[in-house]
Amino acid sequence: MIDAEFRSEERFSRLTLAYTDAEEKEKVNKCVDKIIATYKMKPEMHTTATSSGKEVLVIEYHDDLDRTSGAIFEKIMKELDIKNCD
Repeated sequence: MIDAEFRSEERFSRLTLAYTDAEEKEKVNKCVDKIIATYKMKPEMHTTATSSGKEVLVIEYHDDLDRTSGAIFEKIMKELDIKNCD
Protein backbone atom coordinates (compact mmCIF):
# COMPACT_ATOMS: atom_id res chain seq x y z
CA MET A 1 0.00 0.00 0.00
CA ILE A 2 1.29 3.44 -0.94
CA ASP A 3 1.04 6.03 1.82
CA ALA A 4 0.81 9.75 1.08
CA GLU A 5 1.44 12.84 3.16
CA PHE A 6 0.90 16.44 2.06
CA ARG A 7 2.27 19.65 3.56
CA SER A 8 1.78 23.20 2.36
CA GLU A 9 2.88 26.65 3.43
CA GLU A 10 2.98 29.95 1.63
CA ARG A 11 4.55 29.33 -1.83
CA PHE A 12 5.75 25.85 -0.77
CA SER A 13 4.15 22.43 -1.02
CA ARG A 14 5.36 18.88 -0.55
CA LEU A 15 3.92 15.46 -1.28
CA THR A 16 5.62 12.38 0.12
CA LEU A 17 4.81 8.93 -1.20
CA ALA A 18 5.96 5.92 0.82
CA TYR A 19 6.11 2.44 -0.72
CA THR A 20 7.35 -0.95 0.42
CA ASP A 21 8.55 -2.90 -2.61
CA ALA A 22 10.02 -2.61 -6.10
CA GLU A 23 6.63 -2.99 -7.79
CA GLU A 24 5.16 -0.04 -5.88
CA LYS A 25 8.32 1.98 -6.47
CA GLU A 26 8.07 1.48 -10.23
CA LYS A 27 4.36 2.34 -10.20
CA VAL A 28 4.97 5.55 -8.23
CA ASN A 29 7.93 6.69 -10.32
CA LYS A 30 6.20 6.05 -13.66
CA CYS A 31 3.09 7.90 -12.54
CA VAL A 32 4.97 10.89 -11.10
CA ASP A 33 7.27 11.21 -14.11
CA LYS A 34 4.35 11.03 -16.56
CA ILE A 35 2.26 13.68 -14.80
CA ILE A 36 5.12 16.08 -14.02
CA ALA A 37 6.25 15.95 -17.66
CA THR A 38 3.01 17.65 -18.71
CA TYR A 39 3.77 20.82 -16.70
CA LYS A 40 6.37 23.55 -17.21
CA MET A 41 6.95 23.95 -13.48
CA LYS A 42 9.34 21.24 -12.25
CA PRO A 43 9.71 20.10 -8.63
CA GLU A 44 12.69 19.16 -6.54
CA MET A 45 12.57 15.42 -5.87
CA HIS A 46 14.54 13.02 -3.74
CA THR A 47 14.14 9.64 -2.08
CA THR A 48 14.93 8.50 1.40
CA ALA A 49 14.52 5.34 3.46
CA THR A 50 12.57 5.10 6.70
CA SER A 51 13.39 3.06 9.78
CA SER A 52 10.30 0.93 9.09
CA GLY A 53 11.82 -0.29 5.82
CA LYS A 54 9.80 1.84 3.43
CA GLU A 55 11.29 4.06 0.77
CA VAL A 56 9.85 7.56 0.39
CA LEU A 57 9.71 9.77 -2.70
CA VAL A 58 9.56 13.45 -1.73
CA ILE A 59 8.19 15.93 -4.29
CA GLU A 60 8.61 19.62 -3.39
CA TYR A 61 7.58 22.80 -5.14
CA HIS A 62 9.05 26.14 -4.08
CA ASP A 63 7.84 29.59 -5.17
CA ASP A 64 4.52 28.14 -6.33
CA LEU A 65 2.66 31.44 -6.57
CA ASP A 66 -0.29 30.01 -8.54
CA ARG A 67 -0.53 26.87 -6.40
CA THR A 68 -0.26 24.69 -9.49
CA SER A 69 1.29 21.96 -7.37
CA GLY A 70 -2.07 21.19 -5.77
CA ALA A 71 -3.54 20.09 -9.09
CA ILE A 72 -0.42 18.07 -9.87
CA PHE A 73 -0.55 16.30 -6.50
CA GLU A 74 -4.27 15.56 -6.93
CA LYS A 75 -3.62 13.94 -10.32
CA ILE A 76 -0.80 11.83 -8.88
CA MET A 77 -2.93 10.62 -5.96
CA LYS A 78 -5.92 9.91 -8.21
CA GLU A 79 -3.83 7.88 -10.67
CA LEU A 80 -2.22 5.92 -7.82
CA ASP A 81 -5.69 5.36 -6.30
CA ILE A 82 -4.69 6.94 -2.99
CA LYS A 83 -7.86 7.64 -1.01
CA ASN A 84 -6.35 9.13 2.16
CA CYS A 85 -3.55 11.63 2.53
CA ASP A 86 -2.23 12.75 5.91
